[in-house]
Amino acid sequence: MVAGGQDVGSRPASPCDGLRDRVRLGRGTWLNSRSRSSSQAAAYRFQRLPCRRHSTQAVIRTLYGDIPAKCANIIEEAVLLCVREPQMDASDELLRRAAPSALLTLDGAIRSLNAAMARTLGRSAGQCVGRGLVDLMPVSQLTAVESLLAHAATTKTIVMRVLEFPGPGAASVVCLVEARPVKDPAGGEPLVWVHSLDAGNDRSGLLIPFRLAAEAANLGLCMYSPQEHELEWLGGAPALAALFPEASMSLSEVVRRAHPDDRGALRRLVTSTAARSPWIRLRFLTERDGCHHLVCQARRIILGSGGPERVFGVIRDDTKGEARRRRALVALSAERQRADEIAAFSSAVMTAVTEQEVRQVVLTRLAATFGGTGAALAFITKGRLRVSSDAGIPIPVAALHGLPLDAPSALPYVIRTGEPQFIPNQEDYIRRWPHGAMLPYFDQLDSGYAISITSLSPICDQPFGAWLVTYDSEHHSSPDERALMGTLADLAGQALKRVRLQEARVELATALQQTMLPTLPEHLPGLEVAARYRPSRDGLDIGGDWYDAFVMPDGAIALEIGDTQGHDVDAAAAMGQVRASMRAIAAHEPDPATVLTRTNELLVTMATTRFASCTMLHIDPDDGQVTGASAGHVPLLYARDDGSHSIRELPGGPVLGVLPDADYSEETFTLDKDAALVMVTDGVVEGPTLTLDAGLERTGTLAAQAVHDGLNAEETADRILDAAVAVNHLDDVAVLIIRRT
Repeated sequence: MVAGGQDVGSRPASPCDGLRDRVRLGRGTWLNSRSRSSSQAAAYRFQRLPCRRHSTQAVIRTLYGDIPAKCANIIEEAVLLCVREPQMDASDELLRRAAPSALLTLDGAIRSLNAAMARTLGRSAGQCVGRGLVDLMPVSQLTAVESLLAHAATTKTIVMRVLEFPGPGAASVVCLVEARPVKDPAGGEPLVWVHSLDAGNDRSGLLIPFRLAAEAANLGLCMYSPQEHELEWLGGAPALAALFPEASMSLSEVVRRAHPDDRGALRRLVTSTAARSPWIRLRFLTERDGCHHLVCQARRIILGSGGPERVFGVIRDDTKGEARRRRALVALSAERQRADEIAAFSSAVMTAVTEQEVRQVVLTRLAATFGGTGAALAFITKGRLRVSSDAGIPIPVAALHGLPLDAPSALPYVIRTGEPQFIPNQEDYIRRWPHGAMLPYFDQLDSGYAISITSLSPICDQPFGAWLVTYDSEHHSSPDERALMGTLADLAGQALKRVRLQEARVELATALQQTMLPTLPEHLPGLEVAARYRPSRDGLDIGGDWYDAFVMPDGAIALEIGDTQGHDVDAAAAMGQVRASMRAIAAHEPDPATVLTRTNELLVTMATTRFASCTMLHIDPDDGQVTGASAGHVPLLYARDDGSHSIRELPGGPVLGVLPDADYSEETFTLDKDAALVMVTDGVVEGPTLTLDAGLERTGTLAAQAVHDGLNAEETADRILDAAVAVNHLDDVAVLIIRRT
């Protein structure tokens, strides 16, 4: 080739030509070792000058002596490039290193990587290229990886961070990673070079993030070396450090301190080959404060690429949590015992057929049921109190016996008005009743004494009597306790009322059954509730059917309907027992499935010979959400205002009182506006000539037509009851309807 009349190929070679070509190729990435070391040495000398404004040419002359000006200019350009921005080798050289290395785009995608990095990521190279590094890392490392790459890409500086990689096998790999900006030698594209540094001289530095994380989570961290059989405490929660008085302990010493029954689990934990073991519970004995309940997990980790494998132990001291769990179990046991006492109280009151039997039940069970120290029972005879006690009250019965009904004190007031009085201490009693004549000896007692008084007659009913419970210390009755005391007092009052009327045993049982059928809540916003009940032979036989409806503490409406086996006094008693137990349990466990489960547990433990079927619903009056469960009961009927209906078989379980440890399930659905749910017992839908399927279809059609005709819940219930009676039913009949308006 000829230029300007001279053949370039024949021109004498300039000492600058090779260096110029290398600068044009790499713009600072030197392929020749001599020119590379020269330019970097010049850059190093230039950076150490007191002022960057000193002549670069002076440095070059110091290094190279007297060289042609063109060569000096090229070297100067290289020096300035090296000083202005860190530059690295070409990609193939960067990835030729033994340590895990990768080149990433600025958005974190892997451009290329070496085999060591692929192994550290636990994948093949083909599975890694093109994917984001954060996508290949454990979830716990995402924030750290993103921060590392962002700093390297945006600040143009070298950054380091400890990262945990998935690893090639069960153990993850912890490395000190450096990220620095580089440029693609081919196109000049900015990249980030990520590579693992050799941390062999300070492997403990790799553990700092784990120790800080453990301390933040109030956990302890230790490390087990399988070769040395030593357990080393790394740090974490200061309170846990007291469990390990020495920084390093032999495995045999640690095992010795574990409870004998837990030593095998501890050995399996530290020798586990899994990447992460399940959490296990250990009891660990200390010299100072006894037994600790620890929850531990082991992880296998490799310290640095190609480094040693260790087993990390994460420890949580659950001693306080275990104590809370034990207290919860004690409380649950106490609650079950209380439920047993309530059920036994209810059953005994309802089966009593004489006044003496009622008195025995009350004075034997009342104080124990409500945690008191004494109890008394007062009746009205010719306008004066007739009092008996269990000898546990602190005031002689004579001080109460014979008081007139109009005396200005608490006990006569409760009997007159039906309004209960819950007096937490002596001071409160004197404040309320400064002229009270009920307790002449009350001012001689300790101020901590408390009294709860409940009428045996409803408010505005004819005065009948009352009972009182005394406490030897200050006592504040909870709303649930007050409601339960009122319910049981009402049961006792009804039993005594029937006894006084000298009714026959069957009539008394029938009356008690009727008292167990509750007064339905009125004026429910957006809802109408109606119920009907009729015994099998107009009251001559005793039935076990029942229903209930009440407002829950959260404002929802609870409804239940059921059928206890039999038609006698025992059936009525069992019915009352089941209903009272369900209401008491529902005050603490609002979910229908849970209420049925607890009721079944109660009946099974009582070894009752009766079983009961039941359906329970929990309805939110605001949005019509219904949660329901069934214990072997008749299906639910859903009637709509368009005249259609459906039969809804609720999930649940077996009848109550038969199978121990039975589980009950529930489902949730929506009750539409102007629609109604119809709950019935089997006497409504079965008869001598009526099958269950035919009866359900017949009752559903009647209910849907009533809703379509615009009848309210009361009128719909009457229509269904009248139809059931017309088929000459032999069983009890109970109907409970709720309609959303």
